[in-house]
Amino acid sequence: MSPSQWIQLLFSGLTSGAIYGLIGLGYVTIYRTSRVVNFAQGSFVMLGALIAFSLLNEAHLPYWAAGLGSVLAVMLISMVMYRVVIAPIIKVSLIAMILGTIGVSLVLENLALIRWGGYGQSLPAFTSGSFDIAGVILPKQSLWIISLTALILVGLYLLANRTFLGKQMTATASNPIAAETCGVYTNRMVLVAFAISAAIAAFSGIAISSINPVSYLSGGVFGLTGFVAAILGGWGSSTGAVVGGLTLGLVEAVAIGLLPAGYKGAVAFILLLLILYLRPSGILGRSAAEGES
Repeated sequence: MSPSQWIQLLFSGLTSGAIYGLIGLGYVTIYRTSRVVNFAQGSFVMLGALIAFSLLNEAHLPYWAAGLGSVLAVMLISMVMYRVVIAPIIKVSLIAMILGTIGVSLVLENLALIRWGGYGQSLPAFTSGSFDIAGVILPKQSLWIISLTALILVGLYLLANRTFLGKQMTATASNPIAAETCGVYTNRMVLVAFAISAAIAAFSGIAISSINPVSYLSGGVFGLTGFVAAILGGWGSSTGAVVGGLTLGLVEAVAIGLLPAGYKGAVAFILLLLILYLRPSGILGRSAAEGES
């Protein structure tokens, strides 16, 4: 491969990595407040894309209104999920919560199959066109995804460290009993975390669907790659989720350049096993990332 082809491949890897990081941020946002591992996160990504598709092409809303409506709808679904499924079992056991979120994911996937069918759906790019720099094509949509991932990461940092709401959410995760004693409504903070996480997921789905068509089966793939990204970077760290996502995307890109295409799907899990064996706390090395950005 020529140098320009490698640069093109690595840029594609950065785009994929930014998407993985966005999904990983959703996992981390919920976990840092509630200690819940939400395996329905990938389904929220899928719903974000498909609901926006319907609002744009069936309700004929403007793109911005379709996107906003999709984000709000997914936020509402996530809050209902918390109230109906998670809240009643949140103090039972971690296994019960994980199984509950997996159950919700399966229900959402089957509902999506009934509503949108089995074919993938796509949305227009935020901005059409691309830049050609010395033979390397840089799609504007990819630049949007990378930039907005960085903006969301900064926004979450400011929320956690510069706002009263963020400190209440952190207190809820660190010691919910003490937080309640100090007047923090812990259930409300967890609900807010689910809503923020769902908004990130829905936005991720809208951004992704302009590059790769999204179907009812996409949620499982998105959920797994986002989970791997969060683990790679350091579970519980927002910065770690993005670092882990970018690392995964770049490693996949190199693998595509060196190995047959069929090996790409295994790269994420091989990398995960290596990280868990060599550095269990993740790339950033945080054994207790709560309260870190």
